Amino acid sequence: MAKREVLPIDIPELPLKSYELPDWLVEPAVRSCRLFNTALDFVFYDVSTLRAALHEKDAPMRAKHEKLPSRIIDSDALSNPEGSLLLIDATTEPYVHRYHSVDRFLKSPYKETRTVDIATITGVGSSALGSAALAWDISVALKKPVLAIVPGYGVADVVLQGLGGWFAFGLHDFLGSKTFIQTGLAMAAPKTARIGRNLATSTPQEPTVRGAPIFRYGSGSSDALHALLQDRVTPFRLLVGHSKGALQINNAIQSLPAERTKRLRVVTLGCPVGENVPGVDYHQYLGLFDALGQLNAWGHPANHWPLTWHSTNPVLPPAMAAGEITAESVRA
Repeated sequence: MAKREVLPIDIPELPLKSYELPDWLVEPAVRSCRLFNTALDFVFYDVSTLRAALHEKDAPMRAKHEKLPSRIIDSDALSNPEGSLLLIDATTEPYVHRYHSVDRFLKSPYKETRTVDIATITGVGSSALGSAALAWDISVALKKPVLAIVPGYGVADVVLQGLGGWFAFGLHDFLGSKTFIQTGLAMAAPKTARIGRNLATSTPQEPTVRGAPIFRYGSGSSDALHALLQDRVTPFRLLVGHSKGALQINNAIQSLPAERTKRLRVVTLGCPVGENVPGVDYHQYLGLFDALGQLNAWGHPANHWPLTWHSTNPVLPPAMAAGEITAESVRA
């Protein structure tokens, strides 16, 4: 497949500034929407196990009255619209490392940032909590560190969700709706368009309009993953996407050099994608009772049909066991 060329953007200044809304009005609204999606994370991801595990692992520090590490379960993290990279390692303290910049992650001197070879992306508007819960499940199953890419959540996402992004993300992805909305916002209201987009802006060579990113590969998460796949010395070997996260992974790997996709394993949960990237080993799981996933499959066949629905939360059976499924795909 031919590489997609990123052309420079040269858009004249717009004379009108009335489209720009004040931050004090926009950001609380975006945070409220993010908080709503955080509540949905309790439905679709095993948040309870993550919270219980971190509480137990922090117990020795609490007993010594030592300062606890900052966690992704605090109140600000649950509503924060900005994306991030979470390095999750269920076997090694402090268990969670957070990075707010793709560029800084790539330049980090710490060994764990260079050796991690598993990355995950969750679904529509998921917060750090849901992203960490999915990565934790996989880290426990594989006994390896996992990099969770937390999707940023901006005004374009609010609009997309209002247009049915939860129930038709396959259609929106096909039409490139988020890219169009984000580009329009960047042209008319760049300050507003930057909210929730710091992670995307931190990727090397991210195209921008007046400082607001406009996405090369469909979303901020796709852009971040593409940069990581392209620029890391150690290539990723396993990518796991749940729900719309599977589409974001597929967008990110489309135009990579062949040496970066050779022997790459992609596991999709609840949203099969087109197997159109040479060298990639696809393992696609779609629940037999997963109406949402089947609605957004767009004719792409799954390799496996477990007796589950869309959730990976075992409290709500029949749920997908994300960790077990991923471990099974590695053994295959």
